Amino acid sequence: MEPLRIHTGIVCPLNRSNVDTDQIIPKQFLKRIERSGFGQFLFYHWRFDDDGNLRKDFSMNHPKYQGASILVAGENFGCGSSREHAPWAIQDYGFKVVIAQSYADIFKNNCVKNGILTIQASEEQVQSIMRKAENEEYSLTVNLQDQVVTDNQGLEFTFDIAPYPKEMLLNGWDEIGVTLNYEDQISKYELARK
Repeated sequence: MEPLRIHTGIVCPLNRSNVDTDQIIPKQFLKRIERSGFGQFLFYHWRFDDDGNLRKDFSMNHPKYQGASILVAGENFGCGSSREHAPWAIQDYGFKVVIAQSYADIFKNNCVKNGILTIQASEEQVQSIMRKAENEEYSLTVNLQDQVVTDNQGLEFTFDIAPYPKEMLLNGWDEIGVTLNYEDQISKYELARK
């Protein structure tokens, strides 16, 4: 995984609450065995009509959000089943940061394990970001080290993150990467067992 320290990116608003993992990545696309290739199916039933054409009324399909890397949504984002494919789809599409009022715990943990920073913000902060992103091409800067979100219009707020997931994201580690930090000790132990 890539380290995430300071990230500046275009914001894509998803002005919805209670977005469940089946909407993030519908079940018919879960047959792949690798982590890649899921981005094309992200929010599939919202992005495409029954004939496979892009819906013009869905925010992600608007040209100004192409290349967006920060997704902002309402409360209870990632609820529903615990499928890890949901963060895979979000990441594969290009999002590195998700800002929402609240998250399902399993989804939030799966995001960290896959290199996505989830930021919990107040309703007022989320709505302010949504309004700006809906009205113009809007970017935010997320500084994970200092735990602060800013824009070039005077917005600034801090966010909480536990030390362990923060360290994982700052260093670009998944859980295997964390284990490999102890490779010397593991090797010594294995040699001593012989």
